[in-house]
Amino acid sequence: MAELDVQNPLIGETNCGVLLHQLQKIWDEVGESDEARDKMLLQLEQECLDVYKRKVDQAAKSRAHLIQTLADAKLELSTLSASLGETTFVGIPDKTSGTIKEQLAAIAPALEQLWKQKEERIKEFLNVQTQIQKIRGEIAGGNQQSRSLKVDESDLSLKKLDEFNDQLQELQKEKSDRLHKVLEYVSTVHDLCAVLGIDFYGTVTEVHPSLNDATGVQSKSISNDTLASLAKTVLALEEDKKQRLKKLQELATQLIDLWNLMDTSKEERSCFDHVTCNISASVDDVTVPGALALDLIEQAELEVERLDKLKGSRMKEIAFKKQGELEEIFARAHIEIDTEAARAKILALIDSGTVEPSELLADMDNHIIKAKEEAVSRKDILDKVEKWMSACEEESWLDDYNRDDNRYNASRGAHLNLKRAEKARILVNKIPALVDSLVAKTRAWEEEHGVTFAYDGVPLLAMLDEYALLRQDREEEKRRMRDQKKFHEQLNTEQEAIFGSRPSPARPLSSTKKAVGPRVNGGAANGTPNRRLTMNQNGARSGKRDNARPIAPSNYVAISKEDASSRVSGTEHAPVTP
Repeated sequence: MAELDVQNPLIGETNCGVLLHQLQKIWDEVGESDEARDKMLLQLEQECLDVYKRKVDQAAKSRAHLIQTLADAKLELSTLSASLGETTFVGIPDKTSGTIKEQLAAIAPALEQLWKQKEERIKEFLNVQTQIQKIRGEIAGGNQQSRSLKVDESDLSLKKLDEFNDQLQELQKEKSDRLHKVLEYVSTVHDLCAVLGIDFYGTVTEVHPSLNDATGVQSKSISNDTLASLAKTVLALEEDKKQRLKKLQELATQLIDLWNLMDTSKEERSCFDHVTCNISASVDDVTVPGALALDLIEQAELEVERLDKLKGSRMKEIAFKKQGELEEIFARAHIEIDTEAARAKILALIDSGTVEPSELLADMDNHIIKAKEEAVSRKDILDKVEKWMSACEEESWLDDYNRDDNRYNASRGAHLNLKRAEKARILVNKIPALVDSLVAKTRAWEEEHGVTFAYDGVPLLAMLDEYALLRQDREEEKRRMRDQKKFHEQLNTEQEAIFGSRPSPARPLSSTKKAVGPRVNGGAANGTPNRRLTMNQNGARSGKRDNARPIAPSNYVAISKEDASSRVSGTEHAPVTP
């Protein structure tokens, strides 16, 4: 009560005095004794003390609570600072003076700011860790359920956050690399499916549904299982491509062999250019869509089967065609062969079936190649033989021309024959050297090849020897004719001296004038080579020579029939030498 009065002297005194006066007045009226009055006053004093005591206890408890709150605040402040890694914080008061409430008021703003910073830092950690967990889940694949993340609040420092960011960057790089690899695999699968004619979407969707183009790039699966499945799919498609290419190249080779076998036209071959164009291509070179599709391979297989069936019926025709080519080469080279026996042998081989058609045709091709090589080796000699025969024909014509007594008459075409005679004499003078050169080349050829050089089945050296003998006989005949002519001239001179006139000499049958005309066999009687070596009795070449030269002189047609008959009228023609 004394303390209350000290705090409120007027109010306390007024209140307490009024109450005490009222209490005494009541006691007087009641007639309370002094003992009762003292007892009640002591009771009042005790009750007042109890009230004061309770108030003091409450105040002490409040102070203790404030002190604990201040201590907790300081502890929380230091914990947050350590957790956030803030060793020095601007908002933390340095002084600890002042009342408890003042100290709490000084700490509260810094504590509130640290709490906000902690919440923001937790969000940053949660964001980074969520991305890390997501990427790890994408890499791991499967149906793993994402567990709830709990941020470790004991360490929310920037250093720890940087560590998580570094980890996130590494995972993002790995994700980018994996995604790039997945896209490469998908592109490879697309190219392979295009070449093989396979459904691309069905193939990649079977690996993982997210690989379809309908999904975004970032949504595609990058898991280990997906990468392994894609790699396995690529290997399987590449192996399939390799096998199909091998099959197609085998079919293309068979097609070309059959085409060559049956001389198929370019138009028919062009229908399968898309097959044969890859006959020598490597696996990596084949990139055209549909180039190795199954329907294309089946089409090539059907064509091979069709041609294989057709091959048997056309085999004889092709073989005889090649035999005809071989015979033509031999004919041009003047090589005599038994054509009937060769064709009979070919027919027997085809009918027997003991030899593969391709092997038979290959063997015939080899014979054709060898025949061409032999023809080339004979060409130089054959050219000289042709020159020799041509010179002999001119020699025969020149002999007939020289025996013509009317050759200098001013008749139609006489000047042409005169020019031809001049050229023929020059050519005839070259015959001995030409024959000697031909003999030397023929002997050299025979020594090199080890066989006799035959011309239409007759040894060429024998022909040349025969020509030399005929030429020698001809020279002897010319000498005999000159001697006989001198004798007749001498006899005529003597008769002219006796009878005074020159009688007309009797013309023997052998010297009867001949018309300057074509000779069938080149005039064997006059020393030219006997054409029996290259012609049959009917005048046709036995070697089926296509480029046979006409025996008659090309310019002899300049002499008309009237002129020829006028020059030879009254003269009997000599028979043509067979």
